[in-house]
Amino acid sequence: MMELFRDGLVVFIGVSGGLAVGSGLVAFLTVLDVVPRLTQLTRSNKFLYLYESAVVIGAVFWTFTDFYKWNFHLFSLSTVIFGLFAGIFIGMIAAGLTEVLNVLPILAQRMNMSRYIIILLMAMVIGKIIGSLFQWIIYRNL
Repeated sequence: MMELFRDGLVVFIGVSGGLAVGSGLVAFLTVLDVVPRLTQLTRSNKFLYLYESAVVIGAVFWTFTDFYKWNFHLFSLSTVIFGLFAGIFIGMIAAGLTEVLNVLPILAQRMNMSRYIIILLMAMVIGKIIGSLFQWIIYRNL
């Protein structure tokens, strides 16, 4: 009975974490208009649909590879190629994020919370640290 409860708790935590991360990614990409801003920065507005499709297809594909434990037996240099594309993706997301990063101070000012901006940022940082520690110390050992 206890094992069934533990398995149910693990499923609940996994689904909750997935929903939180997924909705955070959707909010990041849609509310902050990161992908459209990236197309403006790179002057490639005509490829906006292609960029958005690539993000969605990539997320779905890599989710399936994780769920079904797919293994790819590729040549040694493929690690460098995948690493290069991952670095480009992270760099472009970071570039788009820096363009919209002024959202937090503007939001705090409009909500008359300017004096609490440090508390808001610290809550985000501490939440990220606690979540990461939970994943690496507790969840990984279940």
